[in-house]
Amino acid sequence: MAAPQLRRPLPPSATVTRPLLRSAAALACFVVLAVSAAPAMPLAGADNARLNDSVVANVYRTHYLAGCGNDVTINPPLRLAAEWHTRDVLANRNLNGDIGSDGSTVQSRARAAGFPGDVAQTVAINPALAINGLEIVNQWYSDPADLAIMRDCRYTAIGVWSENSLDRSVVVAVYGRQT
Repeated sequence: MAAPQLRRPLPPSATVTRPLLRSAAALACFVVLAVSAAPAMPLAGADNARLNDSVVANVYRTHYLAGCGNDVTINPPLRLAAEWHTRDVLANRNLNGDIGSDGSTVQSRARAAGFPGDVAQTVAINPALAINGLEIVNQWYSDPADLAIMRDCRYTAIGVWSENSLDRSVVVAVYGRQT
């Protein structure tokens, strides 16, 4: 008859290791599932269309109060020029006006976007995640040059773009008139 084998008790580390291994396996399964499902999930992104439209409405109101008898219409090439500069200003903190990081001007950006006329630009920067229409209007109304651009009845086309980061919001409006 063979001698019975004695079972040794598990070391204390084994009792901790097994649940840890189960947790690690569960986490690995979760990560694999999450990564494989990621392409099917839509990308998150802010839609600032309401803010951009409110800027256009405020410019139209400013035109009206200045006695302008014409409408202000959204122009896709001007919006593209505004988008380019907004992204540039958001990415380059040393920018705070009309000149881009590559030396571009509002006129050169508008021409590159396909707008043939004369242009002007207003830029609003807010050191926060969000900005609202009132803050934008207050910034532009308090600057005589920006207010003069907004009141100029010759500018009947506009393009507005806005973007945000965690600590900065930028809104650019490009105003145009056909020549």
